[in-house]
Formats: sequence, structure tokens, C-alpha cells
Amino acid sequence: MITMLATIFVFGVIVFIHELGHFVTAKACGMRVDEFAIGFGPAIVKVQKDETLYSIRAIPLGGYNKIAGMSDEEELDDRSFLNKPAWQRFIVISAGAVFNFLLAILIVFSILVISGAPSPSSEPVIGRMHSTGPAAIAHLEVNDKITSINGKKITKWTDIAIALQGTQKHAIPIVVERNGQMIESTIIPMETDNGRAIIGINPSSIMTKYPIGEAAYRAVAYTVNMVHQMITGLWSMIVGTEEAQLAGPVGVAQMAGEVAQIGFVYLLQFTAILSINLGVINLLPLPVLDGGHLIIILVESITRRKLPPKALQYIQMAGLALLLFIFLYTTVQDISRI
Repeated sequence: MITMLATIFVFGVIVFIHELGHFVTAKACGMRVDEFAIGFGPAIVKVQKDETLYSIRAIPLGGYNKIAGMSDEEELDDRSFLNKPAWQRFIVISAGAVFNFLLAILIVFSILVISGAPSPSSEPVIGRMHSTGPAAIAHLEVNDKITSINGKKITKWTDIAIALQGTQKHAIPIVVERNGQMIESTIIPMETDNGRAIIGINPSSIMTKYPIGEAAYRAVAYTVNMVHQMITGLWSMIVGTEEAQLAGPVGVAQMAGEVAQIGFVYLLQFTAILSINLGVINLLPLPVLDGGHLIIILVESITRRKLPPKALQYIQMAGLALLLFIFLYTTVQDISRI
């Protein structure tokens, strides 16, 4: 139940904001929007208000705006999409992704101001522990305060790494304070790929709230950094320097459920990340996606000629086939990982 509700929440929010971007800018540019829909398939709820039909549909994996005059086959008037200047069409198409980025900034900003961001504590207290790591094997517990390792006194978290130097794969004594009692155990640190000794623990976190100005700066910087990471990651997968790691709807739903169980703030942060992801993906220059439409607008603006309807049809069909393949591939991958 938690997974289902978390999935509906995450997809519902990011899709609504994306489509709201198209809707608001289309209205602002004087275009007629015949329908604003969240989801696909049969309508669950329909409300007609003025010239626009607002609907919520059965499959919550997307949404759309039915803007009048987006095809030459329709009867065009002065409020039709294709009869508007190129710069207005460009704004309307790109607004979905822009709104996704703005949503991420707003979520991160709100978290930083209201609840604060977790930052590692300097106290040598175990905050998280790998379930099969050396610390778990030695029967250490979350909230244990480490007081000594291999006879060396521990007063702050950074002392732990120093005390562990050169101890990998050797049994060493460790003392922790638990509920006011000193408990001694033996632990065998494991060795990382770069030769460091670790025991599979992470520090506890403290929540740090930020003033409005700094929170706004950090929220924008976080979003820009995430966009950069996603673009470079996609490029690395395209050129083959990194293995493709894609998650489809099933994988995203599973992650949403896991994050929701940790806490609502973490679900909001996951929503921000997914919103950035949706914005970046939609701006890719692929047919059917917003990025493909932007390329067509630019080409037609530069050449001052509209692409032939047949060419547009083939481009759209190719893009749809590619998206269908990606959807099926990621879904199969998601199911195989369950």
C-alpha cells in the first residue's frame, strides 16, 4: 500500500507540474487548450470549465495538454499552436521541463528552510550500519558510541579512520558505549578497492536549517549540479564509457516505496530528483519528446520552411518506437531485479 501511494504521489506531482508548465504558457500566449489531462487511458474524473476539459485518467504514468492546432490536419485559427510565432511555440514546449526544474528548486528550498538538511555528526556514534559488514558481524548496534579501536582513544568520527589504518583483515579490539555501559568486542576490518580499512558504518546525522537566502542558493546549485550529473551520465552511457543503468516505472515505484518508509522528507527529495530527471529526459532531441519538438521548431525557423507532413509522421513514428523499446527494456530489467 505504501509503495502504491508513494508511486501515485511522486508521478502525480512531477507530471502535474510538467503539464502545468505547458498549460500556463500556452494560455499566456493566447493558445486554446482543449484538454488538460493527468494520466492516460479512460478518464476517472472529468470537469469542463470554459473551453478546457480537465481530466484525471486511469494510468498515472504521464499526462498531456491537447493544444489546438498542433497539426496541419486540424482546422487552424489565430489561437492555434502552429499559427503562433516560433518563439512562443518554443516557450510552450520547453516550459514543461523548466517547471520540473523549478519544482526541484522549490522542494529542496523548502526542505532546507523548514526541516533542514542532514549533515554528518562529528560524534563517533554509529548512525547507519551495513547489514553484512564487519560492525554487524561484531554485534555492534546503531547509536553505539565508539570509544576506542585497537587501543586508540576515539573522541570524534575522523579518529575512526586513523585508528583503522593498516588493520584490514586483522582481528582488533573495539570498545563502544551502549546505554551507559562499556562493551568490548573484536572486529575484523575489511579492505576497500583502494586499500583502506573500513568496518561498514556511517555517522549519525544532525539536521541543519538554513536561512532563506542561503537555502535558495543551495537549492539552485543542487538542481544545476544534478542536471549536469544526469547529462554527463547519459553521455557516458551513449558513448559506452559507463554501463547503462536505467530504471523504468516498476523500478521507480519500488524506490519510491523504499524511500517513503524512511520518511516523507526523503520522499520529497526523491520527488525532486525524479522531477529533474523528467526535465532532462524530456529535453533530449528525440522525436515525440519535447526536445524533438524544439529541434523541429528551430529547423523550421532557420530554413523558414515547414517540414513535409510525411517527414514529420515518419519522425514521430520512429520516436514512438524508440520510446516503446526503452519502456519495455527498462520494465524487463526492473522485473529481473526484483
